[in-house]
Formats: sequence, C-alpha cells, structure tokens
Amino acid sequence: MRLNAPRMVAFVLAVAIMAPASTGKSDEPKAKNVLLICIDDLRPELASFGASHIKSPNIDKLAASGRAFHRHYVNSPSCGPSRYTLLTGRYGPADNGALFKRSKKVQLEPNSVSPSMPEWFRQRGYTTVSVGKVSHHPGGRGGGNWNDESNIEIPGAWDRHLMPVGDWKHPRGAMHGLSHGKTRGKDSKKYAVFEASEGDDPIYPDGLIASQGLNELETLAKADKPFFLAIGLLKPHLPFGAPKKYLDLYKDVKLPPIPHPNKPIGKTTWHVSGEFMRYNRWGKDPRNDAAFAENVRRHYAACVSYADKHVGDILKKLAETGAAKNTIVILWGDHGWHLGEHSIWGKHSLFEESLRAPLIIRCPGLTNAGKPTDAVVQSLDLFPTICELAGIEKPDFLQGQSLIPQLHEPDAPGHSALAYRGGATTIRTSTHRLTIHKNGQIELYDHSAPAGETENIADREPDVVSRLQNEIRVMRK
Repeated sequence: MRLNAPRMVAFVLAVAIMAPASTGKSDEPKAKNVLLICIDDLRPELASFGASHIKSPNIDKLAASGRAFHRHYVNSPSCGPSRYTLLTGRYGPADNGALFKRSKKVQLEPNSVSPSMPEWFRQRGYTTVSVGKVSHHPGGRGGGNWNDESNIEIPGAWDRHLMPVGDWKHPRGAMHGLSHGKTRGKDSKKYAVFEASEGDDPIYPDGLIASQGLNELETLAKADKPFFLAIGLLKPHLPFGAPKKYLDLYKDVKLPPIPHPNKPIGKTTWHVSGEFMRYNRWGKDPRNDAAFAENVRRHYAACVSYADKHVGDILKKLAETGAAKNTIVILWGDHGWHLGEHSIWGKHSLFEESLRAPLIIRCPGLTNAGKPTDAVVQSLDLFPTICELAGIEKPDFLQGQSLIPQLHEPDAPGHSALAYRGGATTIRTSTHRLTIHKNGQIELYDHSAPAGETENIADREPDVVSRLQNEIRVMRK
C-alpha cells in the first residue's frame, strides 16, 4: 500500500516518538523510563499556561520542551477519585476512599480487579517506586496515621512506596503539615490556613519528599532495569505553607482580578468552602474581605513557586544521571482549585476551576516541542498514552483514549471529558459543559459565549442537552 505525504509524515512521527532509544553501546533497544510528577491542588495558573504573574520557571521550561495540554480535565474534583482514574485507567467511585475500596476488592476477589498502571509496568520488568503523595494517602498506606503496613492503598503496585515524615512523625501529620513539624490536630480551627516561615525547603514536608525523590532517581538511573518513578508533592494543598522566600517573590506583583466572583444562581455544585473554612482564618472570610482574599492568593502562589522549585530539582537530577534522553516525563495536577471564582475557595465543584488542571508530557523524539495543545482531554487518557510511549502493550480494560495524536500534532482534535462528584455528573466538550444532578436538574454552559459558566442556557438549548446526555451514557458504559 502506498502512503500519501500526510500519512507518511504521521507514520514517521509515530516511529520517532515510540521507538525505544538506543543505549549507544549496542543495537539492543532500551526500554523507556517513566517519571510521573504529581502536584496536589495545582490549578493551571502557571506562566506557561497564561498566568504571567506566577513565578513557575521550571514547570515553564518543561512545557517549552514538551507538550502542555491547556484543556486537560480531571475525572473528579477531589484527590482520591482523581488519582483513582489516573492510576487505574478507569472511572471509579467519587469519594476519597476510592482506591481503598479497590484494595479491599483485590483482597476478596483478586481476579475481578484489573492491574493498576504501576502494577502493569511492574509486571513487564519495571522497577516501580512512589515517593510522597501519589495515591490519596502519602506513602500509600491506611490506618489512623496512614502508616499501617497491613493496609496498602494499591496492592501490587510498588516495589517501594515511600513517605519521609521527619518532624511530622507520620504521613497524616505531613499531609497537613506546617513548618518545623507542626501538625494539624483534631481541632483544625486552631491551625493557620496559611503561613510563610523563614528557612530552607526542608522546613516543610515537600522538602523531604523532593530530597527522597532525588535519591531514588539517582539509584534507579544506575540500575539495569527500566524504572517507573512517581513523585507526589503536597503543595499547594491546604494549609498554604511555604518558606518565606517564595512568598517574597510576590511582594510587588499585581494580581489580576478574580473573574466571576459571585455565587451562582440556581442549582449548581456550589458549596460553602468547608475544607478552607475549617482552618484558623483569624475571623476573616475571603468572600467578603478583599484584602484577606488577596493575602490568601499570594500564599497559594508562594506554594506554587515552592512546588516549582522542587520540579526543577527533579528535572535537573534526571539530566545529571543521563537518563533524561530515555525518560518519559509527565507533570500532572490532580485537580484545580477555586480562588474566589463562583464565590468558592476550594475544589469539590463541577465548575471549570475545579476540573481543569495542568498536564505536560515530554518524551523522546517529540516534534513541535514547546507548542501547547488546546484539545480537550482527560486524566483517564494517561494510562494508554504512557503504555504507547514506553512501547509496551496496552491492556484492553482501559476506558481512556491515547494522547499520541496530540503529541504528534498539537492541533489534533481532542474528545469530551467526563467528571463526577456525589450527586452530579458533568461532561466538557470543546464548546459546552453539561452538568446533570441526581434530582434531574440540569446546567448547560456555552464556553464559546462571553458568559461561560455564569449563565445556564439549558432551557434554550434542549437539543444540545439531549446530545450530551446521550454522550455521558455512552462514556459511562
């Protein structure tokens, strides 16, 4: 069969991206490594995603050498269920116990549960290591302090699943840790919602996570086996704590105004920002205190820059080991975060701000590096994509679609993204968002119109509603 010019170009690009790299010592191909960097509560407010006021040089550098997905959507606006879809390649429960529910099923009915992504790679000869928060619990264990060795969140996934805790004593303490070992107790109202202490990176838990990740990366790069290394950073998750030098970056920075800051009218997934409001806010509420709202936003930005510094250290170490030329790098935010949009301070909604998150993929042989894509994609798509890039078989149980077309050509079209939380399901297309509540109420927003997600047009567009309802049914099968 003769290939025309466009098909020939596509074929050559596919070979360039997916062909295993040579070791330089023989003609035997070397399997590609995988480095997955997960960042908690990171909204796509980065310089490389259009937010010029944010100091994120290392993530921006990664975007300049890879493919940034500007319309990547997670499948649930909470840590646990979002990480479930990333790590299993399947839609799942909508609560933070999603992976632990799967774990119990593995124990009771092992043959009824498909392998997780790290387990799939482990079964194919990879050394798999996680450091920090990759699944819902940092370190991947349950129990009262999240360190129970008999209660594993993703059985069979990791050769090593690590969580350095330092002065925070246990993973639960580190998850919500402030500087110098301060740990949130049962009464979180006494615990500051933000902080910026003087000191170096290890005075907050992410400094320890990043350091452990660098050690693991150096060890894995020296080994003969390919590796799948996942490093999960905690910030900018609440409470917003980072060394003061990162807050100082924003001392003279003018923040843009909060778009559509009013509480929406009618039935929506708006909520009272309970996760945020349970902390000590010194009697202040960002919903009616503009100065306090700006202070919150600056501390969030400081946490983003703190995370960005660790990303830079990780990528620098990867280059120093010599493994960068043969490693697929994925930077993934587990969901977005409202900073006052729709009068929400937090996640857990089915609005754009909760569901849109950063995604960057850098892989050997990538063409048009640095050019972002506006294709609508979802986290569910990463499992098949990473398999293809690594040159290993894709399992047949996956529900996502490979992102190889967008890696070949950034202008390639995407596909609809599905998401859910308790009581509601939403679908995002390139032009619309439809949200259906269990009580039958419907939200429809037109993203091609200036009003966006501030004007519910469901009553005016019944044909669009019907079409998208049917698409949801097909996707959930």
